[in-house]
Amino acid sequence: MKRLAILPILAASTLALSACASLAPYGPQTSSGGQGFTEQRIESNRFRVNYYGVGAPGPVADLALLRAAELTTQQGYDWFEVTQRWIDGRPDSAGGVRPSVGVGYSSGRYGGYSASGVGVGVGLNFSGPSPTSTTLEVVMGRGSRPDRPNAYDARGVQDSVGARRGF
Repeated sequence: MKRLAILPILAASTLALSACASLAPYGPQTSSGGQGFTEQRIESNRFRVNYYGVGAPGPVADLALLRAAELTTQQGYDWFEVTQRWIDGRPDSAGGVRPSVGVGYSSGRYGGYSASGVGVGVGLNFSGPSPTSTTLEVVMGRGSRPDRPNAYDARGVQDSVGARRGF
């Protein structure tokens, strides 16, 4: 009976420890495998921007956009367009609890029976937040931003994403 009482304590301790790993403050990557941004010039107005973080992919993608916007204004441009985007991270990268629903159908080996069912489950990620990264290839331009879905006003992104992140 005492063993069962220990399980909730063990689960709570594991979740508390996994919460220690979090997205580091915004800035350049200072060590291989660390968090932060890197960039590489491809052409005079084309860059590849990477942001490496921990946790859910959304906040890491926001920081990649922020870095692309900063780089755009630093290079003297007004807008940038994302021509390619790679996101590496699972939706449950932040750790914790993830609900799931499944539907299944089965039939017997020779068609003798059939069954169907619906299952509801809760996935637990006790390993905590996992590494996540976003890579953007961007082309920069001057003047009015083109009316395309992947074109961004650099100063607008800095104002919006920077303000949300507290910069």
